[in-house]
Amino acid sequence: MITITEKEVQNIIPAKEIQKVINAVENGFSDYAKGDVQMPPKQYLDFTEYEGDLRIMPCYSKVLKLAGTKIVNVHPKNPEKGLPTVMAVVILNDAKTGKALAAIEAAWITGIRTGAAGAIAAKYLAKKDAKTMGVVGAGQQAFFQIAATLKVRDIKEILVYDPKEENFAKLAQSLKELGIEIKKASLEETVKTDILATTTPVRQPIVKNEWILPGTHINAIGADAQGKEELDPEILKRSKIVIDHWIQASHSGEINVPFAKGIIKKEDIYAELGDIASGKIKGRETDEEITIFDSTGLAFQDLYTANIIWRAFNKI
Repeated sequence: MITITEKEVQNIIPAKEIQKVINAVENGFSDYAKGDVQMPPKQYLDFTEYEGDLRIMPCYSKVLKLAGTKIVNVHPKNPEKGLPTVMAVVILNDAKTGKALAAIEAAWITGIRTGAAGAIAAKYLAKKDAKTMGVVGAGQQAFFQIAATLKVRDIKEILVYDPKEENFAKLAQSLKELGIEIKKASLEETVKTDILATTTPVRQPIVKNEWILPGTHINAIGADAQGKEELDPEILKRSKIVIDHWIQASHSGEINVPFAKGIIKKEDIYAELGDIASGKIKGRETDEEITIFDSTGLAFQDLYTANIIWRAFNKI
């Protein structure tokens, strides 16, 4: 079994080549919708005393003939200790023999495949003439959401809100290296855009219902564990809701709190993104409707991205 380091991963799929990941992840969504991917819901180990958790995410693709299991942590206070909030590893197995092929450091994979999923959602759910993008939260996922979305939509202006100036400055510098300019804005200004990505770990909604304009598409990224929510539940009641996976979304996605409270029901969910990507169901149908993609992160996104790394590393 070989080991592929984080640096090697970044060299193989740098942010400027995120289109490769978008294509691979979109294939993964389509394969999953067609029944060619076996994937149980992610499992959580809660480290309450350390304010963190560990997630185990296995899957198998009949198309790739590979299985992958990602082990990933989320510890929001890690930066105070000089450590990343998210660290991960993907174990890649040959489905024919079960042999472990590689251990791949996967923090970059986690970030870039999540950005890719947001771009795929924007491709099918945002207005065709979307020109503005807003991002709430200026952490690393904001970087990936912006870099990926610009591959699928002709965005002219990007507004970013973060209460910490240093976060905005760091994000602006990282994006400048890709030739992307962003503007600092208030929360309300940021929200009033054609495509909105929310990337915060909050547990009380910060995006108000009255700020959301007709025709907005929202990529709800930050709610990835039970009790987290970024959007006023009233927004969900006005919107066409697309999820990545029912069990995960209802337990840990943006819909988890409103669903637990009975504010929305399963019947209020329009579709899973895989059904739209595979052509089974239409995406956006009018320029006036509000659309939401509730992203919880799926194991096949990691597997299909890891496959790019594996093949490039081995020159296959």
